[in-house]
Amino acid sequence: MNNSHFDPSCVVESLEQLRSLYGSPSSRSLIKELDHVSPHYEAFIKAAPFVVMASVGPEGLDTSPRGDAPGFVRVVNPTTLMLPDRRGNNRTDTLINIVRDPRVSLIFLIPGVGETIRVIGQAKIVTDKKLCASFAVRDKTPLSVIVISIDRVYFQCQKAMARSCLWDADAQVDRSSLPTAGEIIQALDKQFDGTSYDESYAKYMAQTLY
Repeated sequence: MNNSHFDPSCVVESLEQLRSLYGSPSSRSLIKELDHVSPHYEAFIKAAPFVVMASVGPEGLDTSPRGDAPGFVRVVNPTTLMLPDRRGNNRTDTLINIVRDPRVSLIFLIPGVGETIRVIGQAKIVTDKKLCASFAVRDKTPLSVIVISIDRVYFQCQKAMARSCLWDADAQVDRSSLPTAGEIIQALDKQFDGTSYDESYAKYMAQTLY
């Protein structure tokens, strides 16, 4: 890492330095951590239409967005979650990581709600046909289901959402102010027709959403 932008002596390199800087966590921040999904946490998980899943592999870390109708992450029991692996671009970065290292972390977001739920656990990829069929939408069955055994679960307060104004209508960004997907790909591949891609993408997404 280039140290030209900060004083190298100011780098925190030990837990002792970190605790000296931030102090100890409050008792409330510790008591909210459980080893299972409580009824209160289950209510949040069932209401969330969007999840970010982090995974880890030999090449490093990956974070993947997951979205569907509220309740798409199934609470099987207090220590087990299931979520379908919907259609994507077949990079399968998360799945590749899980095969080699089962550790995952998820954060659940609910539109309009400041609190988020974080789950840390161990995942496996299951292709049981009956189970996959139980997650079918529009007669489309996922190829696999990610089954997560929970190690820890807790909620996080509203500060991040408040600072970011994420759910505020006035904070929404005009999509036209940013590069389109087609423009990004065309910049990387000069033979790619970004304009045609952008014009046809809405129809393509509707056909391939599930």
